[in-house]
Amino acid sequence: MTMAVPSHQHHELLGDDLASAARTRLEKAGEQWTTMRASVFEALAGFDKPASAYDIAEAVSGREGRRVAANSVYRILDLFVGANLARRVESANAYVANAHPGCLHDCIFLVCDTCGQTTHLDDDRITRGVRTAAEATGFSPERPVIEVRGKCADCG
Repeated sequence: MTMAVPSHQHHELLGDDLASAARTRLEKAGEQWTTMRASVFEALAGFDKPASAYDIAEAVSGREGRRVAANSVYRILDLFVGANLARRVESANAYVANAHPGCLHDCIFLVCDTCGQTTHLDDDRITRGVRTAAEATGFSPERPVIEVRGKCADCG
């Protein structure tokens, strides 16, 4: 029996459409879309699994033909997370591009311990429950991130 997951709907963006939406979102946040930020976002969006700042720095360095420091990439990734262009997979210390940067929501990540594949899903019922439980203790949740570790369907 398959249960419907309460969620909100997104149109997942890819390629140039995603980069354009990310640029628009960043500029609306009062930041500039620099060449380096565009390169970091393009590299991040090009990974099919969560990528570390080192992975991204290596990808950008290869494309640019010059060494890009991971410290610079970390600063840009922090900016991207704050502007909703990227999400941090906390347990992997890695990042994924947000395929719908115009939508603010809480994250649930399903992380495969075997292959590293990470699936992002939305279930407003679960995240609302987490927020309600936190608020009941007097805690003010700002950015709930739920990670479920296990095995994906391919590795299970």
